[in-house]
Amino acid sequence: MDNMQQAKRLEEFKKSVTNKFNIYNSLFLSLPYRNIENVGMLVPILLHQCETGLKEGKNPQEILELFFNNFANITDERQRIDFMFRIIQYVERQVVLYDSVEDSAFPKLQEYTNSLSIKDYFELVNQNKNWDKIAKKLASFSARIVLTAHPTQFYTPSVLDIIAELRALINGDEVNDIDVTLQQLGLTSLVNSKKPTPLDEAKNIIYILRNTYYEAIGELFQYIKSNIHNESFDNYNIMKLGFWPGGDRDGNPFVTAEITKQVADELRVTLMKCYYNELKGLRKKLTFQKLQQPLNELSAHLYKSMFDYSVVISYEDIISKLIEIRELLVAHYHSLYLEQLNVLIDRVHIFKTHFATLDIRQDHSKHKLVVQAVLQKHGVIKENLEELSEKKLIQCLLKENISIKSGDFKEDIIKDTIKNIQQLGAIQKNNGQDGCNRYIISNSEDIFSVLFVFGLFRWCGWKSDEITFDIVPLFETMKGMEAAEQIMQQLFDTPIYRAHLASRDDIHTMMLGFSDGTKDGGYLKANWSILKTKETLSKVCKKNGIKAIFFDGRGGPPARGGGKTHRFYAAQTKDVANHEIQLTIQGQTITSTYGTKEQFIHNSEQLLTAGLSNNLFGKEHVISAADRKLIEELSEHSFEKYVQLKNHEKFIPYLEHRSTLKYYSNANIGSRPGKRGNKKQLELSDLRAISFVGSWSQLKQNVPGYFGLGTAIEHFKNKGRLNEVKRLYKEVPFFKALMLNSMMSLAKTNFDLTSYMRDDEEFGEFWQVLHAEYELSMKMLLQISGLKILMEDEAVSRESVKIREKIVLPLLVIQQNALYHITKNSAYKNLYEKIVTRSLYGNINASRNSA
Repeated sequence: MDNMQQAKRLEEFKKSVTNKFNIYNSLFLSLPYRNIENVGMLVPILLHQCETGLKEGKNPQEILELFFNNFANITDERQRIDFMFRIIQYVERQVVLYDSVEDSAFPKLQEYTNSLSIKDYFELVNQNKNWDKIAKKLASFSARIVLTAHPTQFYTPSVLDIIAELRALINGDEVNDIDVTLQQLGLTSLVNSKKPTPLDEAKNIIYILRNTYYEAIGELFQYIKSNIHNESFDNYNIMKLGFWPGGDRDGNPFVTAEITKQVADELRVTLMKCYYNELKGLRKKLTFQKLQQPLNELSAHLYKSMFDYSVVISYEDIISKLIEIRELLVAHYHSLYLEQLNVLIDRVHIFKTHFATLDIRQDHSKHKLVVQAVLQKHGVIKENLEELSEKKLIQCLLKENISIKSGDFKEDIIKDTIKNIQQLGAIQKNNGQDGCNRYIISNSEDIFSVLFVFGLFRWCGWKSDEITFDIVPLFETMKGMEAAEQIMQQLFDTPIYRAHLASRDDIHTMMLGFSDGTKDGGYLKANWSILKTKETLSKVCKKNGIKAIFFDGRGGPPARGGGKTHRFYAAQTKDVANHEIQLTIQGQTITSTYGTKEQFIHNSEQLLTAGLSNNLFGKEHVISAADRKLIEELSEHSFEKYVQLKNHEKFIPYLEHRSTLKYYSNANIGSRPGKRGNKKQLELSDLRAISFVGSWSQLKQNVPGYFGLGTAIEHFKNKGRLNEVKRLYKEVPFFKALMLNSMMSLAKTNFDLTSYMRDDEEFGEFWQVLHAEYELSMKMLLQISGLKILMEDEAVSRESVKIREKIVLPLLVIQQNALYHITKNSAYKNLYEKIVTRSLYGNINASRNSA
């Protein structure tokens, strides 16, 4: 972005965000609440003490000791603990207030940005006269945003309503109403009183579908249609929604077949409410006699299906009625209000009767368990699958006529897997085929990850040539990625499976996982492996006449594959198949990046333009053989350093005893456990990537986002080859995108917070290892990028990160202090543990993409 633009944008940010936040924040902190002695007034003092104290090298205990003695005058430990709880409550609400202010300023800040909107994009195409090419691409291109149940998405609908209300009031500077709404916020609980069920999680996200996405996707479609100068534009799949809560059972034993069915019903019925309400508005305009009967019939049918789950109305029913109404309107009533009617018709074409596609996901090991139990029961094996040759097992899966019932088995997971596959046909019947048509297998490392599922479908009563599901392997470990090409080739060489693909339009979707890749292979190696895997998979699919589609499991933070999404897609090489962009959005990224209509439309446009610009103009991204070798070397060196860290004897104990890792499952933020399985001894492979990355972020050490990079770049510097890395940063968009994301991780890091661990008997030396690599990575990244400070070119993001970090600093100091007291076996140990758990929330939400 040029400096002039950036300066204007920064000025607007200071006016619309920083100043407004400061005004409303001081209003908020001075609100009178019963039985709270002016805690609000002490928040800024505590912040100041934390900032200066940490700079002077004081530890969290000393900072709080001074604060309680000199400012709050509280000596009793129990009273101090109560006071800290209150501070946490204030800070959480300051975060909500800041979110609301920033969201309301979004449209103003967009005026000073260089990101391409669809409109700008079409103008560029006009100048280059590429219309035929783009029209062809647009007719089939699509982006699918898949919302995942993420434990950190924890604002309840009542709080989301308050945020929406605040956003509107802040826009109009309605001080008195803001005052009242802030009081309401002060008295509303932000935390789930009990652990949410998967159905609660799903309903929370469906709430956002109904209140934001229904309108947003409808408007986005109209906006593209009006800019493409083609009245008959009918690519209704240009923006698709996917949905994981209630379908994703990997690591979440609470997601049962029953829950899956309830969520599918909930999605359909909520959509019927959207249609019914829009039709109700239209009926006030379409008051013409000949339209009354079809309008009444449709309205009554929708109304019934809103309340009675057994009344199902099909997409064809709705559309044929609307078309009938449209024909009458054109023939008899001068096409009055035709445009509004067409908007509804387009929406019905987009959402049909499913709203969002519910994906099923389960871990490969669970399918193995089921297949083993079935073959045991039918006397094919005695004990385990290893008794069969690969050839014999494949034959069983593809050809044996075995029929199974869930009642034949005792173990819950086996019963439920069978029950679920058997009900998928009924879900498709009610919600339409688009309502549920993908089965994803996590931890795919061999051909059986796909064939077990194919076999189970057959045994559950599906005919081989009628399986209306895409079976999607998820390659997320280094082993899985290395085997991916061979797995796919072997599948394509299997005639029965190849025939299945023909019935699925010769398209194969493959999912690549970032989070577990990073946990496994470190930052650079994981991302580089994913790009290479995509290139090889694109090649193997092309060779076999299959259209490859990649589904990216990108988390919120850079360490879990998140970071600037647009930058990532625009930097893919030309060897990666690019028919469709599919990605997961998780955690609070759902509300922070796609939370308001304006943000949703803007970020969706960014996805579309990134996907389209990739092969329409500009030079296609090719990474030369020499550059590949360079990235390869860098990724090996950084991987080595990361592996050393992972094998350090203090690595797991440090996370267990000095971080918030074990408190994730105490916090009622999600329905899913913090680790897979229930072993006594903690092992890295069982850790959920979410709690792993989240714990580093709470420590403000963000290790997975950069660890090993400094060492790798320094290695080149010592060999006199730093200029090669500098050139790589300048010329290879993929490499630059990764380095910029890493710098974002570094910018959110604050080692002062834990500097007291430097002298820790057990962990002091380990802390030094982390700190040294942080310093080195920062120094090296600034050198290769030629920047003077981190995020130098992103002034607004930098400011935003700075304010958020400030708000949340007292919370982190309180959290670190509590962790310290827990290790000292304080008499109030259980209260300190509660403080740790409570302080997770505000911190996760403040950083907007930390989990």
